[in-house]
Amino acid sequence: MINEDLVEQAALAILQEQGLPYLGADVIAPDGSQPERASHDEVLLMGRLEEAVTRLNPAIPEDARRDAIRQITAVETQSLIEENRRIHRLLVNGVDVEFKADDGSIRGDKVWLVDFDDPQANDWLVTNQFTVIEGKYNRRPDVVVFLNGLPIAVIELKNAASEATTIEDAFAQLQTYKQQIPSLFRTNAVLISSDGLLARIGSLTATEERFMPWRSITGAAGDFTPEGPQEMTTLLRGVFDKARFLELLRDFTVFGDMGDGPFKIISGYHQFFGARKALVSALEASSPDGDRRIGVIWHTQGSGKSLLMAFFAGLLVRNAELQNPTLIVLTDRNDLDDQLFQTFAMTKDLVRQTPEHAESREELRELLARQSGGVIFTTMQKFSPEKGEERFPTLTDRRNVIVIADEAHRSQYGLDAKVSAKTGERKYGYAHYVRQALPNASFVGFTGTPIETADVNTPAVFGDYVDIYDITRAVEDKATVPIYYESRLARIELDEDEKPKVDEEIAAILEDESLSEQEKTKAKWSTVEALVGAEKRLKLVAADLVNHLEARTEALGGKAMAVCMSRRICVALYNQIIALRPDWHSESDTSGAVKVVMTGSASDPLEWQAHIGNKKRRDDLAKRARDPDDPLKLVIVRDMWLTGFDAPCMHTMYVDKPMRGHGLMQAIARVNRVFRDKPGGLVVDYIGIAQNLKNALSQYSDADRERTGIDEEQAVALLAEKLDIARNMFNGHDYSAGLAGLAQERLKALGDAVDWIVGKQADAARSKSSEAEKKKELARFQDATLELSRAFALASSSDLAKEVKDEVGFLQAVRAAMAKTAVKGKLSSRAKQFAIEQLVDKAVADAEIVDILHAAGIKTPDISILSDEFLLEVQSMERKNLALEALKKLLNGEIKSKAKRNVVESRAFSQRLEEAVARYHANAISTVEMIQTLIDLAKDLKASTERGETEGLTDEELAFYDALAQNDSAVEAMGNEQLRIIAHELLEQVRKNATVDWHKKESARARMRILVKRILKKFGYPPDLSKEAVQTVLEQAEVLLREIG
Repeated sequence: MINEDLVEQAALAILQEQGLPYLGADVIAPDGSQPERASHDEVLLMGRLEEAVTRLNPAIPEDARRDAIRQITAVETQSLIEENRRIHRLLVNGVDVEFKADDGSIRGDKVWLVDFDDPQANDWLVTNQFTVIEGKYNRRPDVVVFLNGLPIAVIELKNAASEATTIEDAFAQLQTYKQQIPSLFRTNAVLISSDGLLARIGSLTATEERFMPWRSITGAAGDFTPEGPQEMTTLLRGVFDKARFLELLRDFTVFGDMGDGPFKIISGYHQFFGARKALVSALEASSPDGDRRIGVIWHTQGSGKSLLMAFFAGLLVRNAELQNPTLIVLTDRNDLDDQLFQTFAMTKDLVRQTPEHAESREELRELLARQSGGVIFTTMQKFSPEKGEERFPTLTDRRNVIVIADEAHRSQYGLDAKVSAKTGERKYGYAHYVRQALPNASFVGFTGTPIETADVNTPAVFGDYVDIYDITRAVEDKATVPIYYESRLARIELDEDEKPKVDEEIAAILEDESLSEQEKTKAKWSTVEALVGAEKRLKLVAADLVNHLEARTEALGGKAMAVCMSRRICVALYNQIIALRPDWHSESDTSGAVKVVMTGSASDPLEWQAHIGNKKRRDDLAKRARDPDDPLKLVIVRDMWLTGFDAPCMHTMYVDKPMRGHGLMQAIARVNRVFRDKPGGLVVDYIGIAQNLKNALSQYSDADRERTGIDEEQAVALLAEKLDIARNMFNGHDYSAGLAGLAQERLKALGDAVDWIVGKQADAARSKSSEAEKKKELARFQDATLELSRAFALASSSDLAKEVKDEVGFLQAVRAAMAKTAVKGKLSSRAKQFAIEQLVDKAVADAEIVDILHAAGIKTPDISILSDEFLLEVQSMERKNLALEALKKLLNGEIKSKAKRNVVESRAFSQRLEEAVARYHANAISTVEMIQTLIDLAKDLKASTERGETEGLTDEELAFYDALAQNDSAVEAMGNEQLRIIAHELLEQVRKNATVDWHKKESARARMRILVKRILKKFGYPPDLSKEAVQTVLEQAEVLLREIG
C-alpha cells in the first residue's frame, strides 16, 4: 500500500545512495538509543558541529574555535531571514576570530565551518521524523539533512496516492514550520516539498509559484526529466550530490532587498548548469591557446537571465585559474544597464566586490588601470571612436579580462565596416572597437532571444551556443507563462481627397537626391507616425483599449502596458483614455490608474511636461506597476521599460507601434512572467505586427513557435470547445434559470444542477470496474469546468467570453458547490483561485458561497444533531443524489466530531461509512438503498451518544471502556462490571497525571504508558491483550485530554 511512510522511505533511500548516512529519530532523539541532543528544543547536533570545527581547523586554538561556534549558536536578530543571511555568510566565508599567537601578538584568522574543497571531509547526516519543540508548538518535519551538525535542508513529503494531500499541502506545512519552529531554519539552505512523484525546491522566502522543479541530475545533454513521476528522484539526486550541494550553497544562493523586505534566491537548475557550462567554456577560451570566444548563452526572456549572469560572474571571480579576472559588463541601453547593475549590486556577496559604473571612456580607462579584479558596467556606446579616429585606443592588453555582453545579438555588436558616401570615413560595428580597446579579452554573450540565422556577427564575436533554455522549457517549468496573440487592428482610414497628397509627399521625399538614407527613413517614419497618431484613429484605439482592459482586469486583476509609436502619441492616447475614464487620471504620481512613462526635456511641448520625469519618478512608478494591489492598471510607453523591466502581475501588452525581430520578442516578454495563477500573457495588436511576430519566431524551435503568439481565434475556439463539453454533460437538463431571474430561482437551479450532475457521474462511475476509472468518472465535470475556466481567462476579452460569462460563472458555482458536498472535498488553492476569478457575475458569485444544503432546500442543521425529523426530511427529498451527498457530508462531519471524544467508536463508524460508499460505487446498492443505509448509520450514531447513560458511564469513561472492551476476549475474561471499574480508574489517574503537552513529550508519554500498564495489571487485565489495550488507551487519553495542553 502506498502511503506517506513509503514516500519517506523512498526519499531516505535516494539520499543514502548519494552517500548521506542515515540515523533515525529513535536513535538521535534526546530519549533515543544514542542521543545527540539534550532536549527537543535543540536543533543543532552540537557534538558533530564541535568535532567538525576541530577537524577542519587544526591550527586554530580551542578558545577561538569555541568563539566561532558561539557566533553560530547565538541568535543576533529576531528576523529569521536576516539571521539566515548572517549564518549563510559564516558558512560560505568562514567565521572571523582573533587569538593570541605563540609570540604574544594578536592574530586574526578564519574558522571554517564547511570544507568546500573536499565534500567528503564534511560530516553529512539525514534523519526523519525530527521532533522540535519550541514554545507551545511540537512539530515533526519528515526529513532533515545535516551538514557538520547544522540542519541545512528540510524535506516535507505527502502521499502520492492520496488525492486529499498534495504538494501544495507540503508547501503550506513548511510555511507553518517556519512560523512555529523558526530555530530549525536559522541555518537552512533549501526547502523541498514532494508527494513522491512531483517535487519542488525553494528558498526560505520563496512563494509557492517560486518553488520550482529540478529537472536534471548532471546537466549533461539528454539528462532531463519532464514533469511527472520521476521528479522527486531527479531533484534529490541532482541537489544532494555532495559536491553539487556545496556549490549550490556557496555559488548559487543570493540574498536581496528591493525595498519590500529581504528575500533569498536559490538558483534554478537551468541557471546552475548554464553557469557551470559557461565557466568550462570560459576557461578554455581564455587559455593561451583559446580563441577568446566563450560562446552565447540563450536563456529565454523572463527566466532569470540577469541572475544567471551574476551567478556566472561569481564563478569567474572565484576560479583560481582566471587569476582574479576583471569583468566588463556591456549593455546597449542605460535602462537595461540600471536593471542589470541592480542585480549585480544585490549579489555583491557572490562577486566579492561592489560593481562600478564607467560613465565615460576616461573613467573606463582609469577603472581598467589595475592588474586584476573589478566588475565594471558600461554601455556599448562608450566604445565609439572620437571624431577623426578610425582606431580605438587600447585600454588594457591583459588576458584576464572577460567581456560579458547582454543581448548579444544586437546589430551594432558587428565587426563589419561601413564607408560614408559623403565623407569616405570608415565606421565599424562596436565589437570591432571593443576588440581594439581590449585586444586579449575573452567574450561571452547572453541573450533572451535566439541568434538570427542570417546573423554572422554574433557567432564571429562570441562563438557558438554554450547553453539553451528556450520558451518551451521555461513554460513547462512554469518559469514563464505562454504568450497569446490577439489582433484588433485599428485601420488607418484616409479621406479619398487626402490619399494623392500623401502619396505625392512620400514620393517627393524618396526622390530627393540630397537626402541621406537615414533622413529618408526618418521622413517615412514621420508620415506613418502622423497617420497612426491621427485623432480619429486614436479615439477608436482608446475606446477599444479601455473596454478590453476592463474585461481583462475584471477576470484576472493585474496590469497592462500600451506601446506607442512616439512620445506625442503616448500623450495623445493618455488624453483620449482619461476623456473616457476621468477617474483614471491623477495629477499625483502616487495615485491614478493610468500613467505615461517617458523621458524628455524642458524644450518639449508644455502638455508633455506632466508626463516627463527623472529616474526617481520612473522608479516610483515601476514600484507601483509591480504592486498587484496598487490601483495603477495601465502604463503607456514608447520604448522605456520594453527591456529589462519586470512586473510579474502585468498580463496584457497593447502594441500600437511597428516592431520586429528581437525588439518585438523582448517587448512582448514583459507579459510572460509567472504570477500567482496567471494563465498566460496577451499581446493585443492594433497596428499589424502579426507577420513580424511570425518572422521573429521563425528563429525559434517548432515547439517554441507553438507556445508563443497563439492567435486569439485559437483561444476563442478553445473556449467554445470546453464550454460545449460542459454543456453536453447537462444533456437532458435545463439550467437556464440559473443564468437569469431572481436570486432564489438561481439558487434552486444551482441545487438542481448539482443534483443532476452528481447523479450522472455516480451512474457512470458504477458502470466502471477499476477504482481509477471510477475516480475519473466522479471528477469528469469538475475537471472539465476547470479547463473551461482556463480557456475563459485566456479569451476573456473576446465577444464570445462576454456572451457566455454568466454561464461560465454558473458552471463554476456548480463545481464549487460539488466540492463542498464531497466527503473529503478539497479544492487546491489554484483551483479555488480560478473559481473566484471566473465568477464574474456577482449574483452567481454570491450563490457560489451558499452551502449546498441551502441550495437543496434544507436549513443547515447543527452538525451534532442528526434528529429523526431531519433524517425523515432527507428521506423524502426529491433530489435523491443531492440528499445522498449532503447526508454523506454530515455523517463524515459527525464521525470526525466523535473522533475527538471516542477513538474506538469513531473508527467503527468511519469503517461502516467507507464500506457503504464502496458498495454504492460498486453498483451493489441503488441511490435510494444507499440513503437508507446512511440513515440507519446516522440513527446508530445518534444512539451511541445515549449508550453511556444506559451503561451508567460518563462520555469520558465510556471512551476508556470502549478502548478496553474492543477485544471480545477481554469482555469474556473480565466481565462488563470490572471493565467499567477499570475505565473509571483510568480516567481518574490519567487526568491526575496529565501535564501540559504531555502527549508531545516522549518522556511524559513513557510515564503515562507505565501508569496505564500498572492499572491494567492491578485489576488483572489479560496480559496477552494488554499491549494493544495500552496503545488504544493512550490514543484515547491524547484526544480526550488535549485541552489540558
